[in-house]
Amino acid sequence: MKFAFAHPGDIPHVKQLLAECTLPCEDITPAHLRHFLVVRHQSNLVGVIGLELLGSVALLRSLAVQIDFRRQRIASQLTTQAEAYARSHKVRSLYLLTTTAEDFFTKQGYRTMDRNAVPVVVRETTEFRSICPSIAKCLVKYLTATER
Repeated sequence: MKFAFAHPGDIPHVKQLLAECTLPCEDITPAHLRHFLVVRHQSNLVGVIGLELLGSVALLRSLAVQIDFRRQRIASQLTTQAEAYARSHKVRSLYLLTTTAEDFFTKQGYRTMDRNAVPVVVRETTEFRSICPSIAKCLVKYLTATER
């Protein structure tokens, strides 16, 4: 398995994997991929996670692992690497929406929060405004001790 940053040529593969995992992908552009990490097995893309960096906060999004590669801790490794990348960009809080992975993220140290309490800059993202349904759970992870 090889973890790396995505490149613009990965967009059809990223979108295909997200669609296979029933995750939204309609708003993803090549510019988004600048902050996306992927996992490859041989030459096949088998995992992805993305960040939308918004100053001192970020939206964690698009975590997907191909079904044949699940239960190998790939999602956990992607999440850890995305958090490290966010910290390197001085992000203090990560926010996400999920309809299916609340238990996974809770085990990773995220906690639920009221969607309306999320910073405006995150609520203005396309994912928050229109892509994720209002029933999606909102979670946060504070990356610095001062934010807790």
